[in-house]
Amino acid sequence: MRNLKLPAVAALSLALAACAVGPDYVRPTLATPDSFARGDAAAATDGSVAPQPDNEFWQNFNDPLLTRLIEESLSANHDLRIALSNYDRANALLRGAKFDRFPTITGSASGSESRSSSDQMPNVSNDGRDNESYSVQANASWELDLFGRVRRSVESARAETWASAADLQAMQVSIVGEVARSYVELRGLQERLRVARVNADNQKETLRLVQARFDAGRGTEFDTSRARAQLEATLARVPNLEAQVAVTQHRLAVLTGQTPDALIATLDAAAPLPALPARLDAGTPGELLRRRPDVAAAEHRLHASTARIGVATADLFPRFTLSGLIGSQAIDTSALFERASETRLVALGIDWSFLDIGRVRARIKAADAQAEGELARYQQSVLLALEDTENALVRYARARVEDQHLERAAQDSAKAAQLARVRYEAGAADLFEVLDAERTQLQAQDAFADGRTRSVTGAIALYKAMAGGWPAREPVREGVAGR
Repeated sequence: MRNLKLPAVAALSLALAACAVGPDYVRPTLATPDSFARGDAAAATDGSVAPQPDNEFWQNFNDPLLTRLIEESLSANHDLRIALSNYDRANALLRGAKFDRFPTITGSASGSESRSSSDQMPNVSNDGRDNESYSVQANASWELDLFGRVRRSVESARAETWASAADLQAMQVSIVGEVARSYVELRGLQERLRVARVNADNQKETLRLVQARFDAGRGTEFDTSRARAQLEATLARVPNLEAQVAVTQHRLAVLTGQTPDALIATLDAAAPLPALPARLDAGTPGELLRRRPDVAAAEHRLHASTARIGVATADLFPRFTLSGLIGSQAIDTSALFERASETRLVALGIDWSFLDIGRVRARIKAADAQAEGELARYQQSVLLALEDTENALVRYARARVEDQHLERAAQDSAKAAQLARVRYEAGAADLFEVLDAERTQLQAQDAFADGRTRSVTGAIALYKAMAGGWPAREPVREGVAGR
């Protein structure tokens, strides 16, 4: 009978080891639209092929300096290094959790020498009252994961590691998007600064003509004051734009992991705005959700919280621990490791908190609530991703239309200002028409520069929402000083 029972016990243990308490993770099914409601808004009608979202999107702007700044940010940005350290930490915790599946083996050795007092051992010589003891032993302890507590713990740690990896990718999306947006805003500000200075030069020429007419007795001080006031108002734009240019340069330097002054010389030289891609296509909502790292991170955290329900549920059942010891103990070091000095122990321990069932069920309830919250967070991340893309699509499309009108307005206002100045010099128009035309020209050209900037940043926002084109590289790791 004994030989029949042992296989049965072994089979039962294997069967229990094959199961794990708690719910198995199943990816939630969410109803998503087949296409974006605003998907056609951003697509051009010229038949051009849209860049693939998996390409490095900044290459589509054909700006080597922008590419260089993004490459530097991906390797040196400190927010990315923080995200990388979180990923490394999660990986280390996962490796630690995996070790719980195997026995824990420790070794120890001790040696002692003592002497009892003559009161304790009367009529015994000093040598007789001396005691020596030496021992060397190896200990092993292994939790028999019959109910899956360890496996659920490893599952949770693995999902958290995946979530940290997605967080790193999401931070890449954020940093690259911010670098590209800041760079475009810098070029837009530099263009607006150029527009303000060119218009100020034109208005200086107008003031010179008005002053000459006044000196010749053909004008009034009122005209001179109006012309000078308009010039001063235009010149007042310059310091604020210069400050915004400097602030944006500082931001780009810090984003690339450098001190704020590091890029001033590089970025001071004005350059045109990056060219817009001919066409943008966000694909389908399903494709988008598979690319978005923030959605992936939310799903992995839902997986981790689901596994933690199993960890808490396993406490309802007894925890079996197999322990073993083998060693040698003797009163003299020369006798160690002899057969007569051998010691060993094999024990099966059972730990079951059945009298603490209330606390166990409270922990299970807490794990259930956390999983429910993570499910809601995952569902919200899906909706926010869809909303983000729909918003980016419509803003980009409308910005392109606005851009076309602003460009024509800038061209026509420049022509009107030139004609007004010619008419004024010929005596066919008064100063008011010239000043009004020049003011309109400044406003239209400034609005066009700002609108073109918003068109390019709108394209960047759409690329960012599509979350494509993120190279598989990690920021540079730097050791802690003194380690």
